[in-house]
Formats: sequence, C-alpha cells, structure tokens
Amino acid sequence: MKQLLVTGGDGLLGSNLVRELLDRSYKLRVLVQKGRNVHTLDGLDLEQVEGDIMDSNSLTQAVKGCDGIIHVAAITNVWPSRGEIYHKINVEGTRNMVKVALEQGVQRFIHVGSASSFYYGSKDAPGTEERVRLKSPYGLDYIDTKTAGQQLVLEAVQEQGLPAVVVNPTFMLGAHDSKPSSGAMIVALAKEKVPGYTNGGKNWVHVRDVAIGICLALEKGKIGECYIMGHENLSYKEALTRIAKAINKKPPGFAVPNIAVKAFGLVGSLIGTLTNRAPSVSYPMARVSCDGHYFSPAKAVQELGMPQTPIEEAAQDAHRWFMDNHYL
Repeated sequence: MKQLLVTGGDGLLGSNLVRELLDRSYKLRVLVQKGRNVHTLDGLDLEQVEGDIMDSNSLTQAVKGCDGIIHVAAITNVWPSRGEIYHKINVEGTRNMVKVALEQGVQRFIHVGSASSFYYGSKDAPGTEERVRLKSPYGLDYIDTKTAGQQLVLEAVQEQGLPAVVVNPTFMLGAHDSKPSSGAMIVALAKEKVPGYTNGGKNWVHVRDVAIGICLALEKGKIGECYIMGHENLSYKEALTRIAKAINKKPPGFAVPNIAVKAFGLVGSLIGTLTNRAPSVSYPMARVSCDGHYFSPAKAVQELGMPQTPIEEAAQDAHRWFMDNHYL
C-alpha cells in the first residue's frame, strides 16, 4: 500500500500520524472540511482534499485511487455530555467511511477508536481488549458513540469482509496539539494553575508512539483485532509530579477530596447549561477524574512492536511545541 486517505489529519493524533506516514514514504491524501484552517499540516508533502465524512459523494472522490484508509476523524468533546452530534459523527460518519471503503475495495482500513470502549481495571489488573464496555457509566455520549462506531466496524469485518483493524489510544500527550486538547494540562502546569490533583488516574502515552503503532497496525495488524495503544498506568499525583518536573515547574501540592471534585463539577455543569458555555470541569468529567482508568498495552507492544516512550519525553515535546507556537 502506497496511497492512503487519512481523515482527521489535523488533530493531535492525525498531525503526528501524517508525519510518521510521510517518513515511511506513503503518499497521503488528507480529508479536510471546507473552510477549515489546517495549520498543523503546513509545509507537508501531502494532498489536501475538501470533503466531509457525512457527505458520501465527497468521500467517494477522496478515496478513489487509495489503497487504504486511516479513519481518525471524530468528535471528541466532552461538553455537552449528551448530543445528537456525537452519534452523527462518530457512528454515522464511521458508517459512511465503512461503506466507501467496501465500495472502493481498499486493502486496509484502520479505525481509530478509544481505550474507553473497554472496561478499565486496576494497576495490578489493567483493562484489556477482551471486555468491551457497551455503555459508559459516566453519561458521556462521546464514549458511547466511539464504542458504537467500533462495533460497527467489527461487524463489517465479520459480515462484509472489511479488511479492518481497530486501534484504541489511551490519554495522549505530545506536539502539534493545536486545540489544545490533552495538552491543556501541560499549559496549565506551565502557568502553575494546577494547585491540586484528584484521586484517580489513567493510562498515559506519547502521541508519537500511537502514530507509530498505527503504522505498524497498517503493516501487520490482524484483521478484526483491536489494539489498546498506551503505556504507563499512573495516578494523577504520579503523572502530574513527573510532568511538572520534566518541564521544570512546581507540581500540584495536595489531593482534592472526591466529594469536593464532584461538587465543583456539578456546579460547573449547572452553570454551563445556563450559560451555554463549556465549564472548566463538568460533573461527568469530575466523576471520571475520581476513578482509576488503567489499561494494558501488552497486545500492541507484543504483536505490533509499539514503542513505549517515557511520559517525561511526551511532556517535554508538548511543552516545547506550545512554547514555539506561542501558547506559552
């Protein structure tokens, strides 16, 4: 495979992915929405085509001549917690991508899902690809629709012969985070605006490792399989302490009680609903932050050879990029 179509190529993962693909000598066509400014793709040797995953005609034109598709595009917002837009993009948009992939006979379809589609575990017994969670306990349509989109892809593998592999990133940090998304944490730490930490935790991974993992899945992933792409399981105290040290900042000094975190999130959701503005912390996200969302990347490491870069390097790469691009 030499010609690929990438959707969502201008986000944090997509921007790192296209660079890795170009380094591997793939010819790239990146689908971008009309009128969207795609600064993270400036200067790269790739073809940008206007289109929308909700527009079947534009997808047909975009996929023509491509050997494979890497479907990264998704709505990843967590506010509002519920909304039809999540189903529209993450499920129906994925359905459109599957349809055009089958019609055009691509050799490989990589679907980027989320580790949150699986049951999380403890540090001692982290979650794996074996147990799919069809419904999130947090009331977030983002999580539920990413799982539904993944199931749609896997059904197409079984029922229609779609040559698809699913990759499931955990919490990614790194450069080219123009929104910023996960990097908002790095920006806040750099400005010393994170006084405390919650009692939960998650799996952390360098976004470049995920980009490399996707390339490896493209080359040797098993059809119909899912691969959790992560690295270290760390509590927020552990992670924020290490990240702060890596960027030469003071780490947060105290643990915020769960009841206070949830109360703050509840107030945030109420104000957000009244003002129609996204709160800094919503009630569902407050609940998420109080739990430990730990996963195992063993399958991706053992079967694909996915690298495992320390979180400190991910934080430094992100911090450097934010400095260079005047976020700090």
